[in-house]
Amino acid sequence: MGIIEQLITYLENLSQQIPVELFAFVGAFVEEAIAPIPSPLVMTLAGSIADSQGKAVIFLLWLAVLGAIGKTIGTWVVYFVADKAEDFVLGKLGRFIGVTHKEVAAWGKHFSAGGKNFLLIAVFRAIPIMPTAPVSVVAGVLKLNLVSYMSATFLGLLVRNTIYLYIGYLGYESYKSLTEGLDNIESVIQIIIGVVLVSVVGYLYYRRRKDESMGLVQRLSQKLRK
Repeated sequence: MGIIEQLITYLENLSQQIPVELFAFVGAFVEEAIAPIPSPLVMTLAGSIADSQGKAVIFLLWLAVLGAIGKTIGTWVVYFVADKAEDFVLGKLGRFIGVTHKEVAAWGKHFSAGGKNFLLIAVFRAIPIMPTAPVSVVAGVLKLNLVSYMSATFLGLLVRNTIYLYIGYLGYESYKSLTEGLDNIESVIQIIIGVVLVSVVGYLYYRRRKDESMGLVQRLSQKLRK
């Protein structure tokens, strides 16, 4: 059994040993910050537990808030790591790929401005099939305004959690089938995002080398004319 499978089993066992409110908070944090486990796992499982304990549907909103708080803290951890990684990578390799730290910071300020980007982050967080980690990484790399980013993240996750909780509340089988199905969809989306990011970096490197080559040809031409 792999590490991820072991962690999933641990979370499932943990859900039976602690109050469901604490599980929603802790599980959501672990789900986001520590390991790439299926994002529906914690909330749908918490919803299933709430149903088995005879909790009212309105109780799901409290679990959604607790889960959103835990997961938002987890996204901040990913944001922080991505932020520091960007500083290190571009500080060492920026001149080779043609992107400077100042350019990335400028992009971040541009994307942080205005309410449209706040709404965009909130929508990305709310869509169940959208992986959350890539959004956190991109936000950290671009150094989006932290207050706006965290607020939009919390609101979006509140909607996302409520959807998962209600599906889990409908029954254990719904929880299992959703976890397996959406995990596959999220994996495909993560691969696509990874390919796009690698392609962008490759293009920037290619453009950098091309500009350097053109500059060398121009300098040689100027020398020959003299």
